Amino acid sequence: MGTAGVGSGNLHSVFVYGSLLADDVVRVLLKRVPESSSAVLNNYHRFSIKDRVYPAILPVLSKTVTGKVLLGITDPELHVLDVFEDVEYKRTTVDVSLLDNADKLQAQAYVWADKNDPNLYGDWDFQEWQGVHMKDFLKMTTSFVEELELPESKARVATYESFYQKNGDNTTPTS
Repeated sequence: MGTAGVGSGNLHSVFVYGSLLADDVVRVLLKRVPESSSAVLNNYHRFSIKDRVYPAILPVLSKTVTGKVLLGITDPELHVLDVFEDVEYKRTTVDVSLLDNADKLQAQAYVWADKNDPNLYGDWDFQEWQGVHMKDFLKMTTSFVEELELPESKARVATYESFYQKNGDNTTPTS
C-alpha cells in the first residue's frame, strides 16, 4: 500500500469528490493548489443532497466514486478543510486506487455523517455543478474564508445558508 503524503512530516492525502475537485475552490480555501492524482474510491456512492449544491458520499457495495487525491496537505490546511466540511461530514480514512499507476493509497475523505439522511438521492454530477453552481459557490467559499479569519467566524453550513438565502438562489440541483 502506498503512503505518499501520509505521515511524512504531518502531511496528509485527502480524497475529494465534489466541489473540491475544482482547483479554484481549493485555491480559495488553501491559498494554493496542491499536487493531486486522479483516484477511485470503491464501495462508495456520491449522492446529490436535496437543497444543497454539493454532494455526499456513503459506503455502498459495488459502487465507485471518481475523484482525486490532494497530496501534501499540511495540518493547518487539514484544519481548514475540517472546518469547511463542518458537522455534516466525518473525516474518515479510506483506501483509494490511483488511476495513473493503479497504486493504492490511504487518504482522508469527508463522508456524510447521517447515513440515513432522507435528503440524499441519485447521483451528483461535477460537470453540471461547474456550469450551474460553481460561480456562486466560489463567492460563498470566499465569504467563508473571510469569516474564518474573524474571531466570531461562522461554520461553513451557516455561511452557505446565509449566502444562498441572501442571494435568493434555489439550491436544489437539477439532475
